[in-house]
Amino acid sequence: MSPLETTSPSSSSLSQQEYEVYQDDPHTTFAPNHNTFLYNYVPIEYVEKLYPSHLPRSIQLLRLENIAVPACYLCVGLLQGLSGPFINVYPQFLGASEAQQTSISAIKSLPASFKLAFGFFSDNVPFMGFRRKSYMFIGWAMSSLSMMFLLSFSNLERVSNVANDNEDAVNNRAFSPAEDAPSIPFLTLSLLIFGTGFWFADVMGDSMVAEKAKLEPEESRGQLQSTCYACRFFGLMIAAPVSTVLYSKYGPQIIVTLMALLPMTMLVPIYYLYEVKHAEIKSTREQCSEIWNTVCSRAVWQPMGFVYVYNVLQIGNAAWREFLLSVLLFEDWQLNTLFVIANVLLYLGVMAYKYYFIRYSWRSIYIGTTLLNGFLSMMQILLIQGITFGLSPFVFALGDDIFADFIAGVQFLPTTIMMVHLCPSGSEGASYAMFTTVNNCALGMASALSTVLLGIWDVSKETMVSGDLSGMTKLTILTTCLQTAGLFFVRLLPKTKDDLAVLHADQYSGSKIGGTVFLSVTVLSVMYAIIVNLLNILSPGW
Repeated sequence: MSPLETTSPSSSSLSQQEYEVYQDDPHTTFAPNHNTFLYNYVPIEYVEKLYPSHLPRSIQLLRLENIAVPACYLCVGLLQGLSGPFINVYPQFLGASEAQQTSISAIKSLPASFKLAFGFFSDNVPFMGFRRKSYMFIGWAMSSLSMMFLLSFSNLERVSNVANDNEDAVNNRAFSPAEDAPSIPFLTLSLLIFGTGFWFADVMGDSMVAEKAKLEPEESRGQLQSTCYACRFFGLMIAAPVSTVLYSKYGPQIIVTLMALLPMTMLVPIYYLYEVKHAEIKSTREQCSEIWNTVCSRAVWQPMGFVYVYNVLQIGNAAWREFLLSVLLFEDWQLNTLFVIANVLLYLGVMAYKYYFIRYSWRSIYIGTTLLNGFLSMMQILLIQGITFGLSPFVFALGDDIFADFIAGVQFLPTTIMMVHLCPSGSEGASYAMFTTVNNCALGMASALSTVLLGIWDVSKETMVSGDLSGMTKLTILTTCLQTAGLFFVRLLPKTKDDLAVLHADQYSGSKIGGTVFLSVTVLSVMYAIIVNLLNILSPGW
């Protein structure tokens, strides 16, 4: 008997018609919560909150057959937090050149460029009868096994070197790699396999959420995604500082061990994950035709055009970190504190949208957060000029930087909720991956443009240390104006999901020109990301 069958409601708990529908397709119907594990141990009001009986069974995420979905998002966040400090520090510890460090960073992000291919493959080629479940299992298994191989065939322990004969002189102690430490090529290969499995599983989780979100009742639309992404950012918030502390105190071996064990814990929830087996699969030609019709809809190319243009304009000040280090003399612990608190505020921004801002229109969210971000960015000019109103530069910078991440958290969910409503049924994997790829590539383009702007004014370390901060001030004003300029395009963004339906029926919907431009931008953005990553790997510093 399957896990789903062990928790099926009896015919007496539902009407005859409801029970017959449930037996035919359990995941789309409603079910009581008196058969849940917690029913006999927790007050009924809490059981109702955990397993809302007014929601279809498929979107009650804490049920055994659904728990793998939020767990997948949590695991993604935890692994992102754990791997970040490790990848930033360990290659340098092994003696990797700057070129090799650049290559390893590129290897980490290279598989993300193939998310569209992962989604399209899972839509069209079921494995063992499943389109998502089997591939999610394979993805996390790949990630876990790659780190196990790294642990098994190399020595990740640090060898301590005492600077003098006094064993208690801890401050004089340094570390060096073991003789059988992993080579740079072996480390790079392990991280490539890890990243491929990681992003493969992530795409499967996104696809399942895109499918389940369509079953949400009208009054609770968006809650499913906000819950899953809250799990993701919670994991990132917890894991990033923990990873930094563990690495500093115990070395890289414990980090890699956790990176091997965490994906393995996903395999049991995935085993119980419910997915319709041998579901009807449209032909590749039908799916391509359906995706083409989708991107030709004005409800797709207009709002996604806004998302792309808006994110491209979010160009940061690439000299800001150097300013904090060289001019304000921030120490490593202060930068790490900014990083940790920023992750906390990012999570709180997601939660603020989930419980409060979700009632506001998408357009008003972007207008309000963009204006607030512009104000905070202009406050950085005061810090550059040394005007901090009696506060220390660190505290003043803390307010500027971390609230920008809170704003990013609030902005994040409206577009992802919109993307789900744009996905055609049966092609959720490819379409949702395509929409998120557009979003991510635009942010990557903004990052690339931020380095281009460094050549406009002299913001070199030497110039800033000499006391000439005029270039830094001008660059901050320029980037702030560019970020705020996204408001000129905000009318392209629908106010609500109802406006999406209106756009779909618009006279310009079905425009082949709009669809061609959208697909061209998507394909060129993906090719750009792949080429840049490959150049960073094959010819660092190009």
